[in-house]
Amino acid sequence: MNWKGELKRNVRTIDELKEFVDLPKDVEEKLRKVVEIHPMNVTRYYISLIDWSNSNDPIRKMAIPSPEELSCVEGSYDTSGESENTKMRGLQHKYSETVLVLATNRCATYCRFCFRKRMVGLSNDEVIRRLDSAVRYISEHEEVTNVLISGGDPFILENRIIKRFLNKLVDIPHLDFIRFGTRIPVTFPMRLEDDLPEILGEFAEVKRIYVVTHYNHPREFTEESVNAIKRLIDNGIVVSNQAVLLRGVNDKPETLAELHRCLVRNGVVPYYVFQCRPVKRVKSIFQVPLKEGYEIVEKAKSMLDGHSKRFRYIMSHKTGKIEIVGIENNYIYLKYHQAKDKTMLGKIFRMKLTENAGWLDDLEVAE
Repeated sequence: MNWKGELKRNVRTIDELKEFVDLPKDVEEKLRKVVEIHPMNVTRYYISLIDWSNSNDPIRKMAIPSPEELSCVEGSYDTSGESENTKMRGLQHKYSETVLVLATNRCATYCRFCFRKRMVGLSNDEVIRRLDSAVRYISEHEEVTNVLISGGDPFILENRIIKRFLNKLVDIPHLDFIRFGTRIPVTFPMRLEDDLPEILGEFAEVKRIYVVTHYNHPREFTEESVNAIKRLIDNGIVVSNQAVLLRGVNDKPETLAELHRCLVRNGVVPYYVFQCRPVKRVKSIFQVPLKEGYEIVEKAKSMLDGHSKRFRYIMSHKTGKIEIVGIENNYIYLKYHQAKDKTMLGKIFRMKLTENAGWLDDLEVAE
């Protein structure tokens, strides 16, 4: 069976989920309501990684709906100001050097913590419709050095569509590189068993191609997943990783440290650890307070070598990517690693650390 046929076997309904786990009647009823709001979609491969005897299994928490999603209504569906940075349907331009293209609203697996829950599996309204218009926009903005193709997950698209994107982009002279944001190596590595790595490799001879993947837990490094990463690297693709700090998944220093050892061991460059965004139906389930998060990250770094701890602990706020630099005497010290307003770039500032603050907007201005 090819990868498209395998995707059709995904677990999407509560009845299909009941093939794997017994659900109390009240839980089942709540989950049916949850998936009406935010669909469930899990590959049979990824679901096979779950230890169903452990109700706190981290893979289960990331992929399987929780009744808590019904009551977790605090937060926003656009935590990073994507709507205000949209220049045309499917194209965002927040940072001067980078254009983001939303290529699809589908993924192989819908992560429960997704910050684009407003669209993934639900709406095509934000997906790019006219690639030529996007290419024209990028060509006219010579300050743009790179394009990030994301979604959804662009590797869910057929090879011919991915080739079309690349054919249009590689000839733009002021682009230094093209990135794909994908969780395919983690949740559906068999997608990379066809000739997609070779196709990417051919384009990489013309323009540098990066794949930014998304491992959150050491158990995601299976033989299949490691082989998928190897195929990308063997074809000249640079692979980096951005994780999210998630309660009940990787919020132990030992787990976070082992995750980064797994990355480096398999040739994946540590890039970011993101503070979980305050997404509606996500915030209270997954977000770790900033004070706790900083302590977890610093303790994890103390267990790692230089290569393994190259990542930055970042909040992807609507004003920019804000690095959590330090905490001292009830103050949190922050730095604009990226900024929508370029005059803020590199600025170091401090805020008063309020109890259980999980986001910049939860902090108080320092006196």
